[in-house]
Amino acid sequence: MEGMPYSEMVGARLRTIRRQRGLSLQDVQRLSGGEFKAAVVGAYERGERSLSLPRLRRLAAFFQVPISQFIPVEEAKESALAPLPRGGVTIDLTAVERLEGTEAAIFDRFLRSIQMMRRDFNGKVLTVRRDDLRLLALLLDQSEESFAARLAALGLTEPL
Repeated sequence: MEGMPYSEMVGARLRTIRRQRGLSLQDVQRLSGGEFKAAVVGAYERGERSLSLPRLRRLAAFFQVPISQFIPVEEAKESALAPLPRGGVTIDLTAVERLEGTEAAIFDRFLRSIQMMRRDFNGKVLTVRRDDLRLLALLLDQSEESFAARLAALGLTEPL
């Protein structure tokens, strides 16, 4: 798996989890009431389509596994070197507003989805769990170690 794009590694984990449940792609479509189309899940598994955070959360709920199970094993080994803070971090939302480009769009969408789920729109900061940060690193195609360094370098985080 080393050197494989994130979408392919996540897809491989998705395929493993689906097969462990003894489900075909058609079973997933049927049992999800059509929410997860067989062709789309197949494309996720092959790494041809990237999974958004909300879709990944829904798939984790569908398969009844923690979302962290979709994070590739190599990432977990790598993270032992310099993990993200154990409890998570507090993100400075005003600093995020200063970011630009694709990275900024991903950060913004990700943090807004957390705010929507929590119905928390008041603060200038948002506390984010470690598993969510791992997922964000995954979405940004970075190792947990480099992502933690990037957050600190941007001045976005205060460890809990």
